[in-house]
Amino acid sequence: MPTGGDHIKLNYILAPLSLLYGLGVRLRNVLFTWKILPVEEYPIPVISIGNLSVGGTGKTPHTEYLIRLLKDSYRVAVLSRGYKRTTSGYVLANALSNSRTIGDEPYQMKRKFPDILIAVDSNRRRGISQLLELPEEKRPQVILLDDAFQHRYVIPSLSIVLTDYKRLFYKDMLLPAGRLREPKRGICRADIVIVTKCEDQLKPIDLRIIEDEIRIQAHQLLYFTHIAYGTIEPAYPAIAAPDIRSGINEGDGIVLLAGIAAPEPFVEEVERYSANVTVLQFPDHHTFDRDDFRAVTEAFKRLKAPDRLILTTEKDAARLQGNPSVPEELKEHIYYMPITIRFNAGSGTSFDDFIKTHIMTFQQKFIYNT
Repeated sequence: MPTGGDHIKLNYILAPLSLLYGLGVRLRNVLFTWKILPVEEYPIPVISIGNLSVGGTGKTPHTEYLIRLLKDSYRVAVLSRGYKRTTSGYVLANALSNSRTIGDEPYQMKRKFPDILIAVDSNRRRGISQLLELPEEKRPQVILLDDAFQHRYVIPSLSIVLTDYKRLFYKDMLLPAGRLREPKRGICRADIVIVTKCEDQLKPIDLRIIEDEIRIQAHQLLYFTHIAYGTIEPAYPAIAAPDIRSGINEGDGIVLLAGIAAPEPFVEEVERYSANVTVLQFPDHHTFDRDDFRAVTEAFKRLKAPDRLILTTEKDAARLQGNPSVPEELKEHIYYMPITIRFNAGSGTSFDDFIKTHIMTFQQKFIYNT
């Protein structure tokens, strides 16, 4: 099996535009490094989860991993841009929030973790300031910055960068020829690098090759994670079919609905259980409309199987809920497959300990300095 990067498609014709884009990004980074552009640090741990490329590396499940790790010990807040939301400025999620008001990924996290703070703001400094102005009993003790590696106006206390095993950043090129948002040397700003979406078992030689290619530095840690798929759940539990499923059966007919950046692992997982799968793929963060669901309805009717279902991702399900374009007659057949991440080779304990130690050390340092 190839050592990652086998899903990268490069357009060398656009390389001259990538060169111009890279010059602009390098100039911007220099302005931040020289403190010509304003940067700000904060008196609480701020952990950034981001990447060098556009979309599809698994930021949301890794952010959720950190939420689970920390929520019982600290008041945790997640601050995201809230991509494709209909609102603007700073919004603190509440029980009435939905994917349109805060974005699909923040809404997904708010549904799963209703007791933690979820806020959105494209201006991360303003968002952090708003969170820190909350009453003391609600004020976060740790802030997780979702997709903020390029948002350099904020200096995080810890920076985690993700790279997809099948789209390793060092085999990629800058936009628009490739999918990199900034030059590869930007990885040097990371404290932790995580290679995501790996196979459950990677050969030691593959691990060493990736470590050498990334050129991990003395101050950096490298981890490998893989996706763990959960049991499918109804997207509309209140009206789910009476015989709620516990899983996918071999003979099931499935319309697989995916509006995410890198759906290949999801498709491969579903096809392990059923050979009767019709894949309908849409762009990342896609807002499904009536035309889309006419296609879904037609594909669903064409399925030749005694048992049929429409299966989507957890992020897509967040956008479907409350979407008026979803036909009522389909809702009882729509399910989603939740995912979590697991660390390869039992390294999760090391990662957990490092994160907890970082937070405790930061808090002790801040108390001492004040």
